[in-house]
Amino acid sequence: MTSIVGWAKRGLCSRYSGMNLSRACPRGNAQRGHARTLCVPNWRRLGRALPTLLALCSYAITCIVVALGWLFVPPPSTASADEIRPAYLELREVAPGEFDVLWQTPIMGDTRLDLEPEFSGEATAVSPAATRTAGGNAIRTWILRAPALRGQTLRIRGLEKTVTDVLTRIAFLDGSVAINVLQPATPSVVVPERQSKLALARNYIVFGIQHIIFGADHLLFVLGLLLIVADRWMLVKTVTSFTLAHSITLAVATLGYAHAPVEPLNAAIALSILFLGPEIARIWRGETSLTIRAPWVVAFVFGLLHGFGFAGALTGAGLPRGDLAVALLTFNIGVEIGQIAFVLLVVALERSFRQLEIDWPAWLARAPGYLIGSAGAFWTIQRTAILLGVVQ
Repeated sequence: MTSIVGWAKRGLCSRYSGMNLSRACPRGNAQRGHARTLCVPNWRRLGRALPTLLALCSYAITCIVVALGWLFVPPPSTASADEIRPAYLELREVAPGEFDVLWQTPIMGDTRLDLEPEFSGEATAVSPAATRTAGGNAIRTWILRAPALRGQTLRIRGLEKTVTDVLTRIAFLDGSVAINVLQPATPSVVVPERQSKLALARNYIVFGIQHIIFGADHLLFVLGLLLIVADRWMLVKTVTSFTLAHSITLAVATLGYAHAPVEPLNAAIALSILFLGPEIARIWRGETSLTIRAPWVVAFVFGLLHGFGFAGALTGAGLPRGDLAVALLTFNIGVEIGQIAFVLLVVALERSFRQLEIDWPAWLARAPGYLIGSAGAFWTIQRTAILLGVVQ
């Protein structure tokens, strides 16, 4: 595979620019007047690539819209990173029909997210809620009486107005546990009679996929690496190195052996994206560096940082230690699925563009590199200002 950064230079320039039939058609045929028939191979090539291109572009446009929204929509407060940390709702049955409730929500600035759990059936609080703060979260506890909780619909009021997720865990006296992930698009769930281990794993895998797909900073870093790699083997080494690194720190942080403060971590992740901008520009100028010669080294070093970012989705939820092993494994699988899907999308787009032989303007071919450098600079300045308390 040719270098993805060379889209505009290797494979994307059309051989048929200017409609020169003596070049577009096989030798000698243009002189015989067979221009209509002889240009059919070009249309066949277009026909083969166009369906794939249209499908891929529709998904790419969605990703770009999400990324631009993250980049240019200003945060409502200094805690923009806090809002994407998940809330956590735990109900533990301590007597028949009686539950201890723990409701943990991220704090934005000095205010917690305005989220409230609601049930469709009989569910009454029988004790006042006790509130405390810990680790940038507001934690409320109370006792709930719900004689028939199974089969009721649990809804998180206000979730559709945020960009966060809610992990819910309901443990019953008979030993069964129901764990679900609620998102702004699906803020409710029916409490199941019994949840299989397969369904539990599927929920965490979906949570991991969504975490990476909507993590614009993580995806831009991966895109930057793809613009640097020069061949297929280097691509495999670089992606594997990034995967290994973030899996290490994801496990270390989730299991409680290390911790990275949110504000410095977010600034460091932004700086890793900014770091790739000049490296991509060096490729345009035909220069080289350690990053260009061995991008897998940079992928591993910065992958350690990104792993702490991934871990925030699990450590911020405060899951019981007994659930961490399954959550860690399946969540990481979901992250890898999302990452591989993104890599395959970029590679497939590059192949489709190369097959279509489009003659790109130089500025458009370099647009992904400019996007990465600009986003990295913007986020670095923004998150450093938040870290230093300049932005309130």
